Amino acid sequence: MTRENETLEYFEHITIDGDRWDLLAYDYYNDAKKMNIIIKANPEVLLKPVIAAGVKLRIPVIKIENPVSGGLPPWKLLNQ
Repeated sequence: MTRENETLEYFEHITIDGDRWDLLAYDYYNDAKKMNIIIKANPEVLLKPVIAAGVKLRIPVIKIENPVSGGLPPWKLLNQ
């Protein structure tokens, strides 16, 4: 995974052999199901399961909630 340039809105990712939408979503968001966020941010990229190497993608920066906390307040996390 290459994170060359980072802005407040997105990362730029240059694909390598074997990159797939779901794997990128897992790498960046820890959730393969969020691949549609990446697909929508890159409408000019041909939609195939495996992305060609050397393609520059925009990976939107999103807020990811801590799945362990489940949105609990900090004082309730101490007892888990």
